[in-house]
Amino acid sequence: MSDQLTGAEQVGELEVVHTFTGAMPTGVTVSRQGRIFVNFPKWGDDVEATVAELRDGTCRPYPDQAWNSPSGDDDAGAFVSVQNVVVDPADRLWVLDTGSPLLQPVRTGGAKLVRIDLDTDTVAQTIVFPPDVALPTSYVNDVRFDLRLGPAGTAFVTDSSMNGPNGIIVVDLATGECWRRLHDDPSTKAEPLTAFRPIVEGRPLLQRPPDGPASPVTFGADGIALSVDGSRLFYCPLISRRLYSVAVRALVDRTMDNEQVAATVREEGDKGSGSDGLESDDAGRLYLTAYEQNAILRRDPDGGFETLVHDPRLLWPDTMYVAADGYLYVNANQLHRQPTYCGGVDRRRKPYVLFRVRIDAGPVALLP
Repeated sequence: MSDQLTGAEQVGELEVVHTFTGAMPTGVTVSRQGRIFVNFPKWGDDVEATVAELRDGTCRPYPDQAWNSPSGDDDAGAFVSVQNVVVDPADRLWVLDTGSPLLQPVRTGGAKLVRIDLDTDTVAQTIVFPPDVALPTSYVNDVRFDLRLGPAGTAFVTDSSMNGPNGIIVVDLATGECWRRLHDDPSTKAEPLTAFRPIVEGRPLLQRPPDGPASPVTFGADGIALSVDGSRLFYCPLISRRLYSVAVRALVDRTMDNEQVAATVREEGDKGSGSDGLESDDAGRLYLTAYEQNAILRRDPDGGFETLVHDPRLLWPDTMYVAADGYLYVNANQLHRQPTYCGGVDRRRKPYVLFRVRIDAGPVALLP
């Protein structure tokens, strides 16, 4: 036979921005001046700096080594284990610190949101999540900003905890006051294996200890993105193919109780894959990583889906960021090949890769 199987067709054109030969990255963000920042959570790798700037082809501790050298898991003056970094619409860098290395219980002071002034490369604000907001079981995961809400703006943070209630944390950036919304709401929780069994590289995604039975992965609300007009907040559990949105006005209205907030939740349908990251652009489109298919999907304003990128190198696309340069950035970090999911064997193959793909759109910029 002359015909041969040549593998799956690639869709889109990924550009390699940087390769990582050390710890695995999760978050990536880009300033208006083109400065690129990344982070490395402490999940077992040797992490020299949990937040870094890419400069001259190397990762440099950011803003300095002192901020990357915590005295303990409750250090409010240093980064403990960072899951995400995001440049906001005012071109300020925010660092989302889980305070939970190796998914250990959160201690007050560890879980926090830190703002860095990019003009001076100095920390300008630290908001520590109180213990009734960042629970001992919490794992704060991703953050988005609407700077029109309140005197200094509002942040929205997902709690993707594996071992406790999930939800969305709302942060008043002027006062530092924080509160939980959709606490333990079904829309924020992982689906059971009877409803969704994720398959990555042909294998079910399960926790697989070296000795003992496998068990489900139960990370909840993970990806998060604001609609272009700021009226809806989109989110999805990591272990689910369902997409949800909630009314932003309900999240910020302290007079509404949890049932009233939950009444504004809208199920946006089946997105066809499990997703880690969500992102949106100023054309009203939503981007969703598809870790089961090594792909990134794009949802149009009318609700239709298309494949933006499909590439075998896109092994577990994690966090995305739409930058002002017209590109979508994404880290592929092989999360599913960690020892946790492979019977204690590390099946990751370095390097990990930061990619970008041109989308000819900019970020959602909700400014006063």
